[in-house]
Amino acid sequence: MKLSALYITLFSLGVFAKAHSASLGLIEFPQKPIAPALGLADLTGKMHKLEDYKGNIVLVHFWATWCPPCRRELKALQEAFEKLRPKGVVILAINVGEGREHVRRFLSNRSLTFPVLTDPSAESRLRWQVTAMPTTYVVNQDGVIFFGAIGERNWAKNLLIQQILSIQDAPL
Repeated sequence: MKLSALYITLFSLGVFAKAHSASLGLIEFPQKPIAPALGLADLTGKMHKLEDYKGNIVLVHFWATWCPPCRRELKALQEAFEKLRPKGVVILAINVGEGREHVRRFLSNRSLTFPVLTDPSAESRLRWQVTAMPTTYVVNQDGVIFFGAIGERNWAKNLLIQQILSIQDAPL
């Protein structure tokens, strides 16, 4: 199944889930699509490609500085990264539609240690069919999307950490 058909399912479930609580878990994709290509520079100019992280679980997190839920999530994303990094999990936080210098200034008083990538043209948002901020996909070691979330989550909660780690040995 294509990502677009699955995204409709994710979006429908995400709207329902958001109405209940921002602390909900992730939505599992019933049929696991291959993640779209991704190649963007971080705040230092270093290129990151999703394929470079093959063998790792990767959270592909789309956000923007103008988005209040996105701003609230940053601290929890950092806490989650500190818990998940020793287990080989990577977070790629993709700022959509804003320039590198703007994002750098915005983050100057935050201590984030995961890569923050910038996509001023918002091309990745289109490729990944992101229609709401924040949106997150969890990609397994082989580049397959297992989970997604639309809307704010407390990424440091054990429920989410356990869901993310559950795909380490999950069959397709």
